Amino acid sequence: MRTVYVNGDYLPETEAKISIFDRGFLMADGVYEVTSVLGGKLIDFPGHLKRLERSLDELDMVKPAAFDDLLDIHRDLVRMNDIHDGLVYLQVTRGSDGDRDFAFPDPKTTAPTLVLFTQSKPGMANAPASKVGVKVISIEDIRWGRRDIKTVQLLYPSMGKMMAKKAGCDDAWLVEDGKVTEGTSNNAYIIKNGRIITRALSNDILHGITRAAVLRCAQEAQMEIEERAFTIEEAQGADEAFFTSASAFVMPVVEIDGVSLNNGVPGPIVQRLREIYLEESLKTAI
Repeated sequence: MRTVYVNGDYLPETEAKISIFDRGFLMADGVYEVTSVLGGKLIDFPGHLKRLERSLDELDMVKPAAFDDLLDIHRDLVRMNDIHDGLVYLQVTRGSDGDRDFAFPDPKTTAPTLVLFTQSKPGMANAPASKVGVKVISIEDIRWGRRDIKTVQLLYPSMGKMMAKKAGCDDAWLVEDGKVTEGTSNNAYIIKNGRIITRALSNDILHGITRAAVLRCAQEAQMEIEERAFTIEEAQGADEAFFTSASAFVMPVVEIDGVSLNNGVPGPIVQRLREIYLEESLKTAI
């Protein structure tokens, strides 16, 4: 049985409770982060912590009392649950003032809710999908306009993943005004003539921590990068494609809306990027 963290206490998962009036439950009024664990160490943790702080600030949400102890809490949970490879999920909500109301509760009297738990995923760095690539479909992006804030409003991304599953594919890329924004839970990229193309940072997409690390690795490897939006048609004509996330790292995309890329197998640039990212991430893991 997993040990989880709830508002200052380490508990068996069956004993963990929050109020039915918690605004995360009632209003999706919360933010989250997911940090990967490889070899018992945290990957890109400083970046996740910095983004969490930004998300809280953007929503005018106060930091939980244990904010400065989050690294210790992550490490405690990894140790207590004997996580070698896996994930640590963290969620902060605006808390509960004992009733339901659209107005924010007074942060002076209502503390935020802080929850963390782990997921064990042995062999995550060698996921079978990374060897064969994944297939994606395109769907309309109808999410709210502040996708740069990592909120728990994940209903439409969940629906997108189910649309992909129904179509016999693995994931969906979201399209707005004719251009790809991002994946349901990842940042999207194509490669053409050796150049990596991905949408520039804005309120339209999540500022991916893995995205930043992968682009840094690509620059250090003297790869050319172009930050701009691209269409599904352009993606279908690309040499290679991939997406990045904290849990998938660098994942090859070999089919987009039924059109195969690189003869339906992961291309050499994507495979090399994945190798470089994992090598560098393990060096800086804490």
